[in-house]
Amino acid sequence: MAEQVAIEEGLFTWPSDDPRLLGSQCQDCGAIIFPMQSGCPRCASDDTKPKELGTRGKLWTWTIQGYPPKSPPYAGDVENFEPFGVGYVEIHDEVKVETRLTTADKDILKIGMEMELKFIPAYTDDDGNEVMTFAFSPVDE
Repeated sequence: MAEQVAIEEGLFTWPSDDPRLLGSQCQDCGAIIFPMQSGCPRCASDDTKPKELGTRGKLWTWTIQGYPPKSPPYAGDVENFEPFGVGYVEIHDEVKVETRLTTADKDILKIGMEMELKFIPAYTDDDGNEVMTFAFSPVDE
């Protein structure tokens, strides 16, 4: 039976009623890192602990991916590719996350706008499973 599976183990909590991105926090300098790492890029400490990240933040910058990414690793349908937004979302005072955006509408996306974490299908694998990834979506005011 097909099911929903995470695009990569350890990137986010899945399955979960309240899925979160998984980062790490340096126990020496306090830096928060995404994705999770065993070492700190700021101070080179190897004392990091897993940390579930917040689900809201502000759009730091963005662009539109107007052509299919290189495959592999892109596993989407190249024949029916539709442009999508990509950007960085700064999760409130924690970390900037490079992310797919749920819209590619340049009239909607504004630097500094409030965004929230969503989980969306990336593609269907050879076993018929819906492979899930994360994205950020504008918060409806």
